Amino acid sequence: MIGFSTFRSAMIVGYAIVGAVLLAPSATTAQEIETSARQAFILDAQTGTVLLNKDADTLMPPASMSKLMTAYMIFQRLKDGRLSLEDEFLVSEKAWRKGGSKMFVEVGSRVSIEDLLRGIIVQSGNDACIVVAEGIAGSEEAFADMMTEAARKIGMEKSVFRNATGWPDEDHVMTARELAILAQRIIADFPEYYHYYAETSFTYNGIRQGNRNPLLYTMNGADGLKTGHTEASGYGLTASAKRDGRRIIMVVNGLPSMNARSQESSRLMDWAFREFEALSLFKSGETVEQAEIWMGDERTVPLVTAADITITVPKAARRSMVVSAVYDGPVAAPVKQGDRIATLRITLPKGETMDYPLLAGADVEELGLFGRMLAAAQHLAFGPR
Repeated sequence: MIGFSTFRSAMIVGYAIVGAVLLAPSATTAQEIETSARQAFILDAQTGTVLLNKDADTLMPPASMSKLMTAYMIFQRLKDGRLSLEDEFLVSEKAWRKGGSKMFVEVGSRVSIEDLLRGIIVQSGNDACIVVAEGIAGSEEAFADMMTEAARKIGMEKSVFRNATGWPDEDHVMTARELAILAQRIIADFPEYYHYYAETSFTYNGIRQGNRNPLLYTMNGADGLKTGHTEASGYGLTASAKRDGRRIIMVVNGLPSMNARSQESSRLMDWAFREFEALSLFKSGETVEQAEIWMGDERTVPLVTAADITITVPKAARRSMVVSAVYDGPVAAPVKQGDRIATLRITLPKGETMDYPLLAGADVEELGLFGRMLAAAQHLAFGPR
């Protein structure tokens, strides 16, 4: 229970659903669920709420999931006009000879950016990655340095790239959390190109290959992103699915087989959609409560939200969470519209809290000398008004 005193006020505003909104990431984390993956990270893309975190900040070999960054580098250049989908890159002997998964480009040929994108995304072609790296940076090594630099700019502080493919290299590392950050940026920043991740097959040079992402074939709403596998990494998947306007991003790695990757990723994604919901609480600028004013020409000032507020919570917590407006009060005049004077606090059943700023919704001027004297006298005689 929140305590009250003459100059401390906390207003319980109750719980209400008032419409669909979007907000900055919340800090709450989810219920626990066991997983056989060595690393796992699940994120509600709208609210930024972490639903599952298992060693998500541990550096790991990402295998072909690192091709998400290779594609990101292409998307950036398409977006700003440095490349077009019709541009072509020359296939070197190095690219043609590269082992592992292949698009089967021919040495000395020229391949369009769009075909190379599909070769990377759908077919996981190592050869396509090297063609792109050499076409953009001159060498795969220089391109890998550019990948690391680009990663830092979008908040991937730990990831280091040594090649364009995810080929085994002890210094080529990422984290599950940073793979989720990258997936989120691809989806948000490049919606015009994200559709490539949902393609289930691509034919090049007469060879048809299917997308290795198992969720595309079995899960409602699945639309990306990328698998990975090496002996060191195990079987991994960075995935996303969208249902009823709600998007979940998931990263798993270190699974023992393709079948385990398929089953575990499906189970975890279903769990995230089933056990959690996004609740829209307040729209930007909506009045939450009235705060008392001391020595002002108005007795109260509206407390309004600084941004739309949506939270992701376990469905079981919905009925018992508490929403309150907390502030030191009465608030001394003068008050300027837009000043932060209170906090919207959401308390979940297990005690986790989420705080959001509440702003003054109007100007309140200070009383003149006579008004202040009268207010002081009333306060002494009758207590806080």
